[in-house]
Amino acid sequence: MMGGHVVRAALLLCIAAAACASSQTCDPIKASVNPWVYVSDILIDCWTSFITEDKAEVHILDLNFGPKDAKMFFLKMANAQPMNLIITTPNMTYSLCELNADVNIYINNDSTLNFPGNQNSSNIHNQYFPTRPEELVKWATQKFGGVTSFTTISNLRTMTSTGTKGTKSGSSSCILGTEDVSQKHFMEIKTETGTSLVKSCSPHSKILNNERELHIINVLETSTTRNVSVRIDTKETSVFFRGPRGTTWTLINPQLTQLASNNDIRLLPFEHTLPPVVTLDSDHAEDVQRKALNHFNATTFTSYTEITPEISVVELVVGKKENPAVVETSPAPVAPIATNAPLPLTMQLHTSPDYRSPLDPATKVQSDKRIYAEISVSTLGGLILTIKVISCSVRSMGSCPVIMRPLSFKPEACSSNSCVKSTRLSFSLDQLQELTSTTWDLECSVKLCHSEICGPEGRVKRNLEVTQPSLQPPTPPCFDFGLPGVLGIAFGGFLIGVLLIGALWFIKIKTGYPTGLDISSTAANLPGCPCSGAKRQPVSTNPSPSENSSANASIGSTQSTPTSSMA
Repeated sequence: MMGGHVVRAALLLCIAAAACASSQTCDPIKASVNPWVYVSDILIDCWTSFITEDKAEVHILDLNFGPKDAKMFFLKMANAQPMNLIITTPNMTYSLCELNADVNIYINNDSTLNFPGNQNSSNIHNQYFPTRPEELVKWATQKFGGVTSFTTISNLRTMTSTGTKGTKSGSSSCILGTEDVSQKHFMEIKTETGTSLVKSCSPHSKILNNERELHIINVLETSTTRNVSVRIDTKETSVFFRGPRGTTWTLINPQLTQLASNNDIRLLPFEHTLPPVVTLDSDHAEDVQRKALNHFNATTFTSYTEITPEISVVELVVGKKENPAVVETSPAPVAPIATNAPLPLTMQLHTSPDYRSPLDPATKVQSDKRIYAEISVSTLGGLILTIKVISCSVRSMGSCPVIMRPLSFKPEACSSNSCVKSTRLSFSLDQLQELTSTTWDLECSVKLCHSEICGPEGRVKRNLEVTQPSLQPPTPPCFDFGLPGVLGIAFGGFLIGVLLIGALWFIKIKTGYPTGLDISSTAANLPGCPCSGAKRQPVSTNPSPSENSSANASIGSTQSTPTSSMA
């Protein structure tokens, strides 16, 4: 009996220990944002104090994209300082731009970099220049007098100018080396590496007050990365590094950090290398996490990050992301320039929702009809783009004053097979019925998007002929009476008849006519009546002889001499 209780207690202790141990680890998953550790590529860079005689900066971007990466990026340079921007890439790449008039872009003559909507812009120049970094810096120095910065970026998604000066105090000579890209305050760079090649997790256990934050970073054995630069933005923390054999971890700013790794750790400020302190060949997440907990004698950890980059050098930043403080005051924003070449957009109008009846530009549309539009993009190769319609409006043509009206639209459903690089919508022209103009300019503001990146707004136009619907005389309404209506009308007629009879009866009573309507008796009582007070004599039906003879003589005379009788 006692033995059974002991066995049960032992089982309960084992289950509790297993549950506690499992709560100390976590399974990494892909996440769009890692709040503690994020990855940015760091290859060959330089940053100087050079500026040309006309106060323009010279920046070089060397862009690289992997075989599975979206080869499209967005340049937001609307508020940038005056600069000459040299861009080179070996890949077939597309870029959407927001530029101001003081930004000049230089691309190679045989470059595979395309700028949809900006090909003929006066601030984009095609020239021959070498592509190797050292030779490119030499060419830029000969052309402009020097180089302000050289930045190599892999899988660029967005580059945004902060509007501040892009120079750095110190030397004006560009000597290529490794530079901390995040310190270049004049631009904000977002890449695809941190999202697609990073897995992370964090246990739900709370850190005790007397324990440091513990961050675990694991480079998988399948990665080709052998040099990892790390910048630590949090103080008094512990970091555990694990990587394949031959990996070197370089700490740019160690801070007050406890470090451990199965690889060499190079402390850049002190030019000192720490040898490995643990042995760990397994890259399994649970093994790495338990090894770190045991080494630092910790109960839990803050974050676990697993990376599989496909480049030889990568930069990690440990610490919560914060917006860097900008010391210099940003100048007033400069309005983006309007490029001469419009976006390669077309708008086709249809008269039916099946989009099988194209509308000829000369055909007039009645204002009480609904029209259907399909906006499509072309000449962008095999790149998959989506079109986002922002707003639409109409503008009268040939009328004074010019009338502009916003036009509401309704998105129309469309399958992915039918709408390749296009979108569908419909308009109602009801608000144009009261206007006299018949020729209108239909315009829509749209954005071209790839994944989550959208370019600047472009416009697509189409002429539209509108006519007012023919006015026909209104048809008199046809009343349909049912049984209740018929009964109501009959009852109403009955009431009207009763009221009329009652009114006649009332008038008869007021005028004094007796009930029998005896005229003789009534006349006898009326003063001044010629018949009052005398009896009516009976009329004889037999005339007297004298009257009879006179009548006969008159008749005979009339019959014999009608002419004299008439006279």
